[in-house]
Amino acid sequence: MHKTSSGKSYPLGSCCDGNGVNFAVFSANAKKIELCLFNENGSEEVERIELTEHENHIWHIYVHGLCAGQVYGYRVYGEYKPAEGKRFNPNKLLFDPYGKKLVGKLIWDKAIFGYDLDDPLKDLSYSELDSAPYVPKSVVVADNDFDWEDDKAPQVPFNKSVIYEAHVKGMTKLAPKIEKAYRGKFSGAASKSSANYLKWLGITSVELLPIHAFFAEKHNKDDGIHNYWGYETFSYFSPEQSYLACDDINEFKQMVKALHKEDIEVILDVVFNHTGEGNQLGPTLCYRGFDNESYYTLNPDNKRYYYDSTGCGASFNLQHPAVMTLVMDSLRYWVKEMHVGGFRFDLASSLSRINETFTQNSGFLYAIRQDETLKKVKLIAEPWDLGERGYQLGAFPPGWAEWNDQYRDVIRKFWKGDEGQVGLFASRISGSSDIFGYNDRKIWSSINYVTSHDGFNLRDLVSYNTKHNIANGENNRDGSNNNNSWNSGEEGPTKNKEIINLRQKRAKALMATLFMSFGTPMILGGDEFYRTMFGNNNPYCQDNTISWLAWEAIDKDGIKFAKYVRELIRLRKKLKIFERADFFSGKEAENSRYRDIVWYGEKGKEFSSSDWHDATKKACSYCVYDDIRAVLCIFNANSVVVNWKLPDISGYSRWKIRLDSSEEFDETQELGARKNINIPAWSVVVIEIKK
Repeated sequence: MHKTSSGKSYPLGSCCDGNGVNFAVFSANAKKIELCLFNENGSEEVERIELTEHENHIWHIYVHGLCAGQVYGYRVYGEYKPAEGKRFNPNKLLFDPYGKKLVGKLIWDKAIFGYDLDDPLKDLSYSELDSAPYVPKSVVVADNDFDWEDDKAPQVPFNKSVIYEAHVKGMTKLAPKIEKAYRGKFSGAASKSSANYLKWLGITSVELLPIHAFFAEKHNKDDGIHNYWGYETFSYFSPEQSYLACDDINEFKQMVKALHKEDIEVILDVVFNHTGEGNQLGPTLCYRGFDNESYYTLNPDNKRYYYDSTGCGASFNLQHPAVMTLVMDSLRYWVKEMHVGGFRFDLASSLSRINETFTQNSGFLYAIRQDETLKKVKLIAEPWDLGERGYQLGAFPPGWAEWNDQYRDVIRKFWKGDEGQVGLFASRISGSSDIFGYNDRKIWSSINYVTSHDGFNLRDLVSYNTKHNIANGENNRDGSNNNNSWNSGEEGPTKNKEIINLRQKRAKALMATLFMSFGTPMILGGDEFYRTMFGNNNPYCQDNTISWLAWEAIDKDGIKFAKYVRELIRLRKKLKIFERADFFSGKEAENSRYRDIVWYGEKGKEFSSSDWHDATKKACSYCVYDDIRAVLCIFNANSVVVNWKLPDISGYSRWKIRLDSSEEFDETQELGARKNINIPAWSVVVIEIKK
């Protein structure tokens, strides 16, 4: 038996000092808590110690003689009255909410549920089965055991950022240049070939789909369908075990360090709106067992059930101070200890509710705004959830960026050839000031994207009219039906060269639009080499070649497309005009006789009110000025060539094509002012004009 003393209530979690380990956990309603110590692999419980000290609802103890590597869990005693929201069950071993590492796999046995699955009363019943053999345990971790050298996060400003959304496993699982044991792992993403590729492409920021522990395999399924994306988080401090090649959390640090050496920052997609425990029929693994009433938002009319604005069973209760503290501590941990450069918050509206209503005055938004650590990193909101008035695009405070789904939808419609889009198109590519242009927000607040992990990828967007999700096992019912896609003339794979060429032209125009838009561009990993997901627009469960980037399958067209995307990124950076912070006014800038942006039509004249309201118009251009140059960007979504008269811009005499997405122009060609040129169908042409 180990010697114990009272210990401290802070910090929460387990903390070793060389002589022993301090354990501290929160529960406001528990009657008794036991610390359970296990052998090295977690297969055998070797000692049980009651936590007798508690203050401010923090239970704590110091165990002498323990060290890093100790495996442990908790058993929490209290009332089991589900109808009142109380679900304590000491038969269920719980991992530490603040645990920084887990050992062992989750086995979906009936023992992991707090109730008897075979009882017709379901969650009103009580399970006496011991869950310990079937659940992961926490592991004590030694802090400061990694040599960061002089590593610092690049802290790339939003107005210079190019974001690459990627999945840790999918990015490198099929990468032939990476050692087999490291493929699909943090170590694979840290490899020289992976980092060099992103650097070559011009990426500044990698946004990783959830890397917090999420236990992918559920219910002993043998059909290959698992939680691949990772949006069912269980632990907010522990990295996903399956991403560790050598079971060492320093592998994550090594990945971050390697990417930082190439000036690439790491952004984490985080899921604080719900947990993998789900609703009242879900398992009891951690939060539900420690204090169901505190950690989750209960239905005020019937506490057996949960309030859910996420569609995933139960909303995490950020209105409770202990839960808010956990979220903030987690964020700070990943910034300070793991050196990440920012976060993308899944269903961020759910985090910002008070009494079920979204508000900028929420504790979550206030807490982040005043935090010295967090206000220095990138904060990106997915600005919606599934609750009442959950769609909050543009409603987040200054300093936040937001995924702009209206940008996505309008750009897709425009390049599908839909009528009535030109006015909205102009608003979206110029920064969406109608959405973000208030409260001192900046033009980079709009995260512009055409595709993301959720929905069609780029190639499928121009190759399919409808989703093809049969492989998901839900008879094609899952996934959005509102894709704004067009197959260009034939559904799916084709040998028709005209259709193939049209698809590529539209895909290139979509990419060109993204990088010639004002705001912060984000691309989906794999889109840069024109990969397909075979028409699946919801591959959340496809842990296979549907989702993995098939590097060896990239053909000549894919290589050519990747080089094209690289040149787009280089051009964006070179032109500099996209680094502006403020929205356009359409007025003359100070000490300039030129307005900051002017919109022109094909006749060389400024757009008039009738032009903006002409539903048949499918082409437009903007001209943006700085001190030494003007940039004219022309977008033609017509199915025919448009004869375009270049506008008369006095004082500028040297006109040169910098981009032609259709590749029909010689991009070294000098143009004379006031000259007519033919803009190819489905194309973007960028002209740089110097004095």
